[in-house]
Order: sequence, then structure tokens, then C-alpha cells
Amino acid sequence: MTLTILGACNTSTLSISEIAVVPDEVQKKIISDNELQLISDGKDTFYIVFYSKGIAHADLEVEGDILKIKFEETNPSNDVAEQYVYKITKDPEQEIIEVYINGKSTHFDHVITGL
Repeated sequence: MTLTILGACNTSTLSISEIAVVPDEVQKKIISDNELQLISDGKDTFYIVFYSKGIAHADLEVEGDILKIKFEETNPSNDVAEQYVYKITKDPEQEIIEVYINGKSTHFDHVITGL
């Protein structure tokens, strides 16, 4: 799935980091039944919530105006999925987000813009 981002943008630096403490306003928006969610502040900061039954790692790649978020899962199990939350700050030039899990293009189950 390709998501086009519209709205006001400010100058920022591209980054991704897994966060252990999820802000309350983000946690309130998370739906635990959805595997992959995008929650946006309406500007250039996003929270990606990913439920994985393995160990998840995320990387970013940029191609022009496209921001690619690539998740890799290792050591899959049959246990309950664990919540991973990543904070992403994008550059204003990236207007499209593509997401991949284990190399396969996928979509967000839930998208919220504006906290």
C-alpha cells in the first residue's frame, strides 16, 4: 500500500527509533487487534505500531519523495505478538510512505492523522 501524506511540513531530519515509553496520546489511539498502525502528529512525526510474533527490526530507505519503512522479523514463534513502537521523523520531501514486512509490500491496518 502507498500512503500519500498531505499537510503542513516543517524542516526535520530523517530518523527512526524504537521507543520503550509510548506517549499517552499515542497509546490511547493504538488498537491491539491491528498488526500495523500509523499514528501521525499531522506534521513530520509518526509513530508506527507493529505487533510481531518474532523479533522485529526496522530500517528506513528514501527514494526521491518516497519513504520506505522495512520491517524484518526473526525468530518467529507461536506465542502472543509483542508490541513494537517506532518514532519516525521524516524530511518534508517525503510525501509517500511505503511499508514492507520481510520484503513483502503491505498496508497499514489503521491510520490516524493528528493527535
